[in-house]
Amino acid sequence: MEKKTDSLLFRFAIIFMTFSLVTLLMSGFNIYYNQTSAYKKQCEENLQRIADYLKELMLADGENFADFQNYFILHYDEVLVRYDFKDDYQSEQKKFESLFATKYPGKTLGVDIKFTELSDDVKKAYAAYRFEYWLNVFEKARDSFGIKYAYYLVPTKEDWHMYWVIDTVREEKTVDGIKYIAPCTDVFEVPEDHEKMWEAWNTGEIPEGYDTYDNEFGKTYAYYMPLIINGKKLGVIGTEVEIDAVNREIFNRTLNQSIGMAAILFVCVAALLWFINDRYISKLAHLQLSVREYSQIKDPTIAGIIENEAVGHDEISALAQQIAAMILELENYMTNLLKTARELSTTKKYADTLHELAHKDALTGIRNKTAYDAEVRRIEWEMSDGYTKFGVAMIDLNFLKRINDTFGHEQGNVAIRKLCRIVCKIFQNSLVFRIGGDEFVVIIENDDYDNIDTLVKKFNTKLEKISKNDSLKQWEKVSASIGVALYDSELDSSFDNVFKRADKLMYKHKKEMKAMRVD
Repeated sequence: MEKKTDSLLFRFAIIFMTFSLVTLLMSGFNIYYNQTSAYKKQCEENLQRIADYLKELMLADGENFADFQNYFILHYDEVLVRYDFKDDYQSEQKKFESLFATKYPGKTLGVDIKFTELSDDVKKAYAAYRFEYWLNVFEKARDSFGIKYAYYLVPTKEDWHMYWVIDTVREEKTVDGIKYIAPCTDVFEVPEDHEKMWEAWNTGEIPEGYDTYDNEFGKTYAYYMPLIINGKKLGVIGTEVEIDAVNREIFNRTLNQSIGMAAILFVCVAALLWFINDRYISKLAHLQLSVREYSQIKDPTIAGIIENEAVGHDEISALAQQIAAMILELENYMTNLLKTARELSTTKKYADTLHELAHKDALTGIRNKTAYDAEVRRIEWEMSDGYTKFGVAMIDLNFLKRINDTFGHEQGNVAIRKLCRIVCKIFQNSLVFRIGGDEFVVIIENDDYDNIDTLVKKFNTKLEKISKNDSLKQWEKVSASIGVALYDSELDSSFDNVFKRADKLMYKHKKEMKAMRVD
């Protein structure tokens, strides 16, 4: 009788351990698949956000970027950019600004003089400065968002060839013993291997899906987005993320986790078999009390008490062991469930941080051009439902270039931040955006809309008072021009109409201020 019981126990142990092993393997595959899929989706979304971020910066540059690209592609061999430069493009910027101010005093590029009208040496200085600036932007985006590559491509005149105009993997050339960056590498991009890249260029639209590359740099997913400025296709923005290393890390972690789970599981099985073999199961009453206690306090240590009382080889002992195992498995499930919830929370916080970085102006801390464009889309949507109670205030800091040239860019930044604080304090019930170097936009709503005349007067009075404060330094005596336009259904067919009227009034105010200064 006893031998027969032992024999059944042994066979049960073999079946249980085999089932546990299969379950463990299936769980390991499931964990690996889910983590890989989640990471891939996260990487793809990250690539899209980065490409959108870079595109918005280039769109904000507008025709200036187009002029830079057209000249740079034709004259890149003449533009020497040191290979080891990091984020000090300001030196090239100062060289250009100094040369421009010397040759074209009192003029502003893009306003008083076109790029095509510049002399060759000024164009070359501008190209060197803008190349360093954009390469710095792309490299910072790459490092900040943790991707493998970020680059900008422009098709050549030869079929299926691309110029790598901005490439975060720097190519090197040597001139007179000095190392410089070799830009605009002409590369034959096979259509079959770069389907999405060419689709983005040929259609001018964002393709669905990604190109997959597997070369000496590793396996990557590449996302592409066309750049179109003023209706003209200029090039393609590319971002790539490496996945092989992460997949290997996920595999190793999954394997280690599975081994740990197997060790714990096998120890528990051994202990369970020892208790079944060594003792009788406690009476059914004790088992009932223990189950009731667990249902009240949810204490997993009760499983150990049940196992200790499970003495014998009858059906009650077997039932007690199954209940104890169920409690332990339930606790393990709840632990894994809480871990998954924490991981999801961490992912959400990371996504919220990326969103905030993409919509926040680094210098002033207020909303940037990207956030402004999103708010405009919201208002235009509400306008279609009859929303009319809003306006636009266009504010432009005066003499920023003079401050930068005379006292330095840090003092210019002080002036920008000070004006920003004044605008935010006066228009405290409205959204304030910095959309350019010295340009701020206020979307006037709420109580500010009803008191706009008072607020504008308060704004001008505040600046006038500052201008007469002799205790302030020159760059602290901020001066600004303001133009305000409220939405009028008979005049304005879109938000842009209101903006243009405000912008026009701002420039009118600026001219009046200049005239008063001359008088």
